[in-house]
Amino acid sequence: MMKQMILPSFLALSLAGCATAVPPVEVTRFHVGNPARSGTVAVEEMPANPDAGLEFRTYAAAVEQELQRAGFSAVPAVTRSEYVASVGFRRSFRPAGYGNDGRPVSVGVGGGVGSGGYSGLGVGIGINLSGRPKDVVTTELQVQIRRRSDSTTIWEGRAFTQAREGTPAAQPGIAAQKLANALIGGYPGESGRTITVK
Repeated sequence: MMKQMILPSFLALSLAGCATAVPPVEVTRFHVGNPARSGTVAVEEMPANPDAGLEFRTYAAAVEQELQRAGFSAVPAVTRSEYVASVGFRRSFRPAGYGNDGRPVSVGVGGGVGSGGYSGLGVGIGINLSGRPKDVVTTELQVQIRRRSDSTTIWEGRAFTQAREGTPAAQPGIAAQKLANALIGGYPGESGRTITVK
């Protein structure tokens, strides 16, 4: 009887943990007026993309899929299209235990004397029983849509997220889909405002 009660509870907690393990994405978009919502678009690599290579295809495919959902018709990059979507991405690694500014996170120590003359000392220490803490992976996606005829930028945006190295959310395929969906979902979005997409 006890096993029957524990198993469903354990599964519910496991699923709840998976739902909260997906990190949020910070998104910023810019556009002027009411940008185009349809037309042919070719996805190309952004000039001077720092992480060029085979991984680019993963991010390009995720962006292309989201542009199609927004109403555009994707065509091969070698085809003459009405619009060009330039895609760039960057992945960086930061050791765990460091803040967003790159400095180590400090450990607080506190002490005091009680009314009976007793002294007390409190120390906060985090112990990792699984070995060295995993690095934090920051993944950033940048997309710029411009008219091919006059190279005018009609829309651009940037999105980034962070996850522990080795977790599903840190994998390039999952990160690319999540970033592209958060960035282009609801296209064109509110211009000039940074939002958090969960």
